[in-house]
Formats: sequence, C-alpha cells, structure tokens
Amino acid sequence: MRARGFTLLELLTVLVIAGLALGFVSVNVLPSDRRVLQDEAQRIALLLQLARDEAIVRNRPIAFEAGSERYRFLIREGSNWQLLSDDDMLHEREFKRAPMSLSITPAVAAETNPLRIVFGREPVDKPFVLTMSVGDTSVALRADGIGHFVVE
Repeated sequence: MRARGFTLLELLTVLVIAGLALGFVSVNVLPSDRRVLQDEAQRIALLLQLARDEAIVRNRPIAFEAGSERYRFLIREGSNWQLLSDDDMLHEREFKRAPMSLSITPAVAAETNPLRIVFGREPVDKPFVLTMSVGDTSVALRADGIGHFVVE
C-alpha cells in the first residue's frame, strides 16, 4: 500500500498562491494616502455644501475654519463667531491624516491662520479652489460659486 500525501512542490505552490492572495488583500485593506485624502475632500465638499445652504436658510453667515489638525464650522452671532457645536453634521472634526496643508485660490484678502471660508446669506459666492495636501499627495476641491463642489 502506497502512502498518500502532498509533495513538497505542491505544498510550496499552495503557500506561494496564498502569500500572493494575502498580499493583494492587505494592499486593498490599507488605503493609500491619496484614497484617504480624496475621501476626506469629498466629505468636506458635502459639508461645505451643507454649510452654504444653512447660511442661506438661517440668514446668517457660516464659516468653515481649518487648521493643520482639524476643521470646524462657525456661525456669526452679532459681531462674533461662535462654534456650531450643537449641529449633528457641522461639528468639529479631526483630519484622518494630519498634519494637513491647506491653501485657497484665489487667496483670501485677509489671509488668516487657520484658513477660513465664509458663506454668506446670498446664494451666489465667489468661486474658489481649496487644495488639501499631505506629504507629496494633494487633491483640489473646486467650488463654482453657485453651490457645486467637486473633488479633483
């Protein structure tokens, strides 16, 4: 009677295939900096659209303010800016990858640190491009001034 089993070559072939499959899965499970940055920019684009609409509905200016670690939304109360802390969507958040470099084109007249974009009560604003960068990776969030925000 002959013993049954696998040869060394068959076992090595299975291990190589399993290793390749595991490699492909781990590459897809760990998102790249570019993917994380695009997701973050898409989230901010949706929140900017919401903030713009809220400024019109509430008839008060709302600002997006961002530093290198986090971003938040403020509402104008008289002559002061107050944090929108009671809003379920427009609350303060941290960036997924930090520190984040932000720049806006055209440059804001009074460049502030942290960066601030103000949405007024009017449905038409000035178009801008917000560039978000982490290391060598960057994405652009383009606003057309009439409420459309596109991540490029």
